[in-house]
Amino acid sequence: MAQTYILSINAGSSSVKLSLYAVDPDNRKESAPKLIIESSVSKLTSPPAVFSYIHRNITGSSQKAEDITKELEEALPHDAAFELFLVHLSKDPSIKGISSGEDIRFACHRVVHGGDLDKAVAISHETYHYLEQLTDLAPLHNAPALAIVKSCLERLPKAQNIAFFDSTFHLTMPGYIKTYPLNVEMARERKIRKYGFHGISYSFISRSVAEFFGKRIEELNIIALHLGSGASICAIQNGKSLDTTMGLTPLEGLPGASRSGTIDPSLVFHYTSNAGKISHSSTSTMHISKAEEILNKYSGWTALTGTSNFSDIAAKASSTSIEDQKYRLAFDIFIDRIIGYLGSYYVKLGGKVDALVFAGGIGEKSSTVRKAVVERLECLGFKILDDGGEERVKQTNNSGIIDISAQISDITGFESTKKQILVCNTDEQFEMARDCALDDDFWA
Repeated sequence: MAQTYILSINAGSSSVKLSLYAVDPDNRKESAPKLIIESSVSKLTSPPAVFSYIHRNITGSSQKAEDITKELEEALPHDAAFELFLVHLSKDPSIKGISSGEDIRFACHRVVHGGDLDKAVAISHETYHYLEQLTDLAPLHNAPALAIVKSCLERLPKAQNIAFFDSTFHLTMPGYIKTYPLNVEMARERKIRKYGFHGISYSFISRSVAEFFGKRIEELNIIALHLGSGASICAIQNGKSLDTTMGLTPLEGLPGASRSGTIDPSLVFHYTSNAGKISHSSTSTMHISKAEEILNKYSGWTALTGTSNFSDIAAKASSTSIEDQKYRLAFDIFIDRIIGYLGSYYVKLGGKVDALVFAGGIGEKSSTVRKAVVERLECLGFKILDDGGEERVKQTNNSGIIDISAQISDITGFESTKKQILVCNTDEQFEMARDCALDDDFWA
């Protein structure tokens, strides 16, 4: 059977990431999906937006197309960003048979909130309607994801659309952790409980770390940190989510670039007298209150420092200048909140922790953050080298669909310690493509 394609789509609150994979249908369980195009549109809500279109692993083509990175003149809605990708894909001479989009057999969508759905599902009219009802629980993520689903249905009519949910990974949390102390009947009726997010990333991390250690995933106990502009931590026991920092919505837990994280719930009513009113930024498909807008879009370290770029904050955090004290404050708040959850999760796991695993844009790239976190954990037996040894990482070979441990790096730096510290280059798009390739129900 001829090669076919899986398109993985990851819609964030202000960005869209797209990865196109080539798959051999006859060998899909033995050979990993091969990444051939990696594209993104970032800064969608704060122009100029930035569009990139990068070729990966393309062989056998006599024609080559140039990689693209360029600024766009205006802000774009998510569906328009997706259209921009399709336009470039249709004109790409290096990929045979893709110009019409008909060879894209699956479009895999990261959907943050899946409610009680316990696995990835093909998107039908009923599924789409159910996800629309959940939009109020994750308005900044589900709404743009569904806008792209709608665009896919129109532009790629022959592709099967599949929704993968961040919340699914956390369905294993016990009732005493995912239940809020509220009226039980009302909470059940309104679907109010802790759901947790970043689950697709935690699934990738768990599988990767288990392979790195040569363990069955059912034997794995780790604390994973997905640290980016949206940040969370997950305690994983026997390969399953025991607890995570995000809750009913992604707002609970750690602060982020524009999210407050956990605060006193009554604070917002002191902060503004319009907390319950509908925000002017609401749309026909996204309804948010003024309180939700303030805590989701106008808080976090951007509110503290004026920048959403945490690398700038980390770089200036050590400055002794009075005018740079705001950066130190934001940095210290972030580290303090991380440490609080790590201590709690270490105890919840009974001290049986195979590794502390850093992932996400900040977790993977910021040695300053990793060092600050680990220094505070020395009382638990974690330690990291100070002499640059952290960057001299040990790696194992990637051997296809099962062993992806080449993307795991041991930065512990001490042979004698049993408390390992790892960095994982998490890949939500690959995780969706891989699961899609392995699921016989989708290929029936």
